[in-house]
Amino acid sequence: MSDRIVDNIKVKDRVAPVQSQGSDPAFFSCWDIHSYYGESYIVQGVNFDIREGEVVALLGRNGAGKTSTLRSIARVDDPQVTHGEIWLDHKPLHKMSSYEAAQSGVALVPEDRRIIAGLTVHENLELAQIAPPVGWSIERLYEHFPRLAERRNQMGTTLSGGEQQMLAVARALARDIKLLLLDEPYEGLAPVIVQEIASIVDSIKKQGITTIIVEQNAVAALRLADRALILDMGNIVFDGTAKEVLDNEELRHEYLAI
Repeated sequence: MSDRIVDNIKVKDRVAPVQSQGSDPAFFSCWDIHSYYGESYIVQGVNFDIREGEVVALLGRNGAGKTSTLRSIARVDDPQVTHGEIWLDHKPLHKMSSYEAAQSGVALVPEDRRIIAGLTVHENLELAQIAPPVGWSIERLYEHFPRLAERRNQMGTTLSGGEQQMLAVARALARDIKLLLLDEPYEGLAPVIVQEIASIVDSIKKQGITTIIVEQNAVAALRLADRALILDMGNIVFDGTAKEVLDNEELRHEYLAI
């Protein structure tokens, strides 16, 4: 393993499992995760820790393995995790199915949002709370997402893209979650709607919910995040503050093309 310097910032060609940042213990940890889609080797030894309440931007070029890393954490069927450990609040997610991981507090909001057809906004939220553990009450969700309150009786799949994203996030918060995984929350949205979704994510941050954001709009994600992780070819090559990435043009150009 070797390190090199990009504009006075150390960038790692491959990283060993890291210790938690600062004095607080890690709330979430990935240790040497390897994942495959069939024979395609996608996640190639990912390691990182997150403290409780942190918002982390997981960044990289297209095909770097960002979504695959989120899906590995959420324990969905694909990709298949073949090696490594994933821990959340002292619980071994790597030994769990996706259903068990969700019960343990992992909530994945996928890029396609997966709003349930044939159900209203209100019914989508009710369905999320059909089994414990229950998170925010529907009344609290409507206070937090007033636009959803206005459209509570509208079919969820007929909402605008931004409103569907709000519903997808609200549905996650309807569960008692410990780790929120947001996959491309700004994808396909107009700039004014991106600002609105960013405001919602910022308010979630203020609630102390530990969050990982995968987002091609790297600058927008970095403005919300405490820390940044950069993936390249399925491996973490940078782990530092969001400000370090925002302030380092050479680093952004090499790994994010911005």
